[in-house]
Amino acid sequence: MRLYIIRHADPDYPNKTITERGHKEAEALAARLERSERPDRIFCSPLGRAVDTMRYTAERIGRDATIEDWTQEMPLPALETPDWGRIAVWDVPGEVIRGRDPLPSRDDWHTLPHYGPTTAREQFAALQQGSDAFLARHGYVREGGRYRCESPSDERIAVFCHAGFGIAWLAHLLEIPLPLAWSGFWLAPSSVTTVLMERRSDDWAVPRCVAMGDVSHLYAAGLEVSPRGILATNW
Repeated sequence: MRLYIIRHADPDYPNKTITERGHKEAEALAARLERSERPDRIFCSPLGRAVDTMRYTAERIGRDATIEDWTQEMPLPALETPDWGRIAVWDVPGEVIRGRDPLPSRDDWHTLPHYGPTTAREQFAALQQGSDAFLARHGYVREGGRYRCESPSDERIAVFCHAGFGIAWLAHLLEIPLPLAWSGFWLAPSSVTTVLMERRSDDWAVPRCVAMGDVSHLYAAGLEVSPRGILATNW
């Protein structure tokens, strides 16, 4: 099975949809998915910016989408910080995350000061449960860090979701400590990340990221990559 984790197109947050630029991105994405990946099934976050991005692909390839509530952006309040002002929980700078010795692990990441007062640990646990239930419905049952192949398939599954959620999902699938994933990766609007449920035996599959944040459809359409969600001063 191939899993396509797709961030929504350029967002219009106040109006809970996508911008004019975002509509162009979504059109280019739909053309690319029809031509290349051709997903067998489409799933989507219930939030407007994801749904409005997904519609272009669903209409273009003639498939209905299923709304998955667990894939919506993690409902975490913004952090008020003295150095960076108001930021999303997943935007805590890498210089802070990696300034700790030892680095945060899969088991103790939530003890970092910026995460302690939040519900990040509980929200991530809910994401993990949602992911495990979703993959179990598709024949892959998680046991530890690997997945038992109860009914493996060659299906291609597209999930339209969000940046903070998408990276957190990758952290769970790939066994990466959440703060290192959040501070080390970024998903551009309308980008496609491909995860292969890699099988080297009949019994087990392990998620393997074979493409990260692919925006080749934007280049093909002559569109620039939107920097939404990246706070670097040297973008």
